[in-house]
Amino acid sequence: MIREKVRIGNNTLIGSHTIVDGHVTIGENVRIESGVYIPPYTTIGDNVFIGPYAVFTNDKYPMSKRLMGVVIRRNAVIGANAILIAGVEVGENSVIAAGSVVTKDVPPDTVVGMPAKPIMRREEEEMGGIIGLITNVNNAHTFSIHWVTL
Repeated sequence: MIREKVRIGNNTLIGSHTIVDGHVTIGENVRIESGVYIPPYTTIGDNVFIGPYAVFTNDKYPMSKRLMGVVIRRNAVIGANAILIAGVEVGENSVIAAGSVVTKDVPPDTVVGMPAKPIMRREEEEMGGIIGLITNVNNAHTFSIHWVTL
């Protein structure tokens, strides 16, 4: 669905089940995959790729009176299921990895993301997993436990 007061550049593709709310500007040669949500006051530059089910917000918390869009500069790539919080700017030629939650500006020519990391070996999972992983041990004798539910 494309709402009122939206400007879309030439040669731009918008996938099915995508919502582009009003007062949005989309550049030329942009590819927006299916299921993306683009709120009011968002600006998307030329040659941008937005993966499926990415979500942009225009308020930092629900029902805020301070609405602000997201700005995506030219040649940026936004991975599937990425979430971009109101007010962030993604710099030119930057890449946002799939599943990332972007809460701060991303400088130009930068790759950001939350990559998967090993938490246990498969044999451990098949034996019922483990209760917790102790990480971040330091000289102050503090640590964090990350619980694993299988």
